Amino acid sequence: MALHNDIGHLGEDATCKYLTGHGYKIVERNWRLGNIEIDVIAENKQDLVLVEVKTRTTTFADVNPEQYVDEHKRRFMTIAGNAYVKHHNISKNLRFDICGVLWNKQTNRADEIHYYENAFTPSLRSVNSGSYNGEWKWHRK
Repeated sequence: MALHNDIGHLGEDATCKYLTGHGYKIVERNWRLGNIEIDVIAENKQDLVLVEVKTRTTTFADVNPEQYVDEHKRRFMTIAGNAYVKHHNISKNLRFDICGVLWNKQTNRADEIHYYENAFTPSLRSVNSGSYNGEWKWHRK
């Protein structure tokens, strides 16, 4: 496996440890829908949380890892989240979080974890489940 994949998995491990330390239960890791992946799926009493984890060993031009989650990635997370909720018939609130991890290769641990709850609200909304069999209908805001 490539080094960047190893670093990514270490960042996901650190994120899972962070989440469990804050009372979340880890439901799944690396859930896939075609070529879209959700890094971590966790839950608490009221929310199902989809987490995108970005791990880097350094910052480049003072850009933190979490800043690499762009509109394209958020759109794919929204699509995957909708599919996950439908497939598992989940009625909890769906929340999208982002975690940026700065990994220190010398100490083999996270130097910094930047966790953002409710990092974004999807710009797409679903039609209620009684319409169109609950399929997504795309709207522009």
